Amino acid sequence: MSTQPAPIIVGYDGSPASHDALRWATAAAVRAMAPLRIVEAFELVVYSRPSPGQVVPLQGLQTAREKGLSALAEGIRLHQPDLTVETVLAGGSAAGALLAEAEHARLVVLGSRGLGGWTGLLVGSVAVQVTTHAQCPVIVIPPDLRPHAHEGPTVVIGVDGSKASARAIEFAFDQAEALNARVVAIHTWTSPFLTFANGASMLQFDAEKVEAESRLLVAESVAGAAADHPDVPWTTELASGSAARALVRRSESADLVVVGSRGRGGFTGLLLGSVSQSVLHHTQSPIAVVR
Repeated sequence: MSTQPAPIIVGYDGSPASHDALRWATAAAVRAMAPLRIVEAFELVVYSRPSPGQVVPLQGLQTAREKGLSALAEGIRLHQPDLTVETVLAGGSAAGALLAEAEHARLVVLGSRGLGGWTGLLVGSVAVQVTTHAQCPVIVIPPDLRPHAHEGPTVVIGVDGSKASARAIEFAFDQAEALNARVVAIHTWTSPFLTFANGASMLQFDAEKVEAESRLLVAESVAGAAADHPDVPWTTELASGSAARALVRRSESADLVVVGSRGRGGFTGLLLGSVSQSVLHHTQSPIAVVR
């Protein structure tokens, strides 16, 4: 029986975003000593009927794509001779190909936007579909990714006490250990004030009590992962207001932001929660969505 670890999948289409994703995935595969699997989708779209007597050179186009992937893999092997690099030219849509690969993957990495779609969108449809439906953690790399100026490598995790949050915490500590980084656990709350027209509030709000309860919730949520990773330092950051806004703001100085696919709030029928969606669209650092 094979003991080879599950591969790290990276979506590639030749765009600048996919090159950023490939660099991130390659480094992650080296750290994890896992195979790197480069997946490109080959989907032929006919925009107009060919002129009489003309033939679309489908086989030639496919061969050129395969040669391009082989050259790409060979270039990575030259710099990382111990890394197993595989390539896949899959028929059909990019989202479908990546979701199929995700069923047996350790991790999927892709750029926030590829070559297709509407250029005005911050996150492309492929990234949204894959983060929503993939069976393994998905990391999305934002455009124009540059090193942040900060006090040291940092992995930020949103904590709300949910089951999705628990799995995300485990993943965050795994990544922090691999990156030799610290973990910053963020928890937010909303002040329960109901205000009348005259300005009087219906509910009393004890800020000190809420802060103490929030700090305890984070400590209890993080305890297991922290015990499993004793060399990973971690701190708690508490704030009132929007969780998405706090995570996006923290992403400006983070190496990775980790969120669960769904938290405690919102509509239970949705596969990707509002906080995850908001951070996905506005993060300044790579974001991991963990189901």
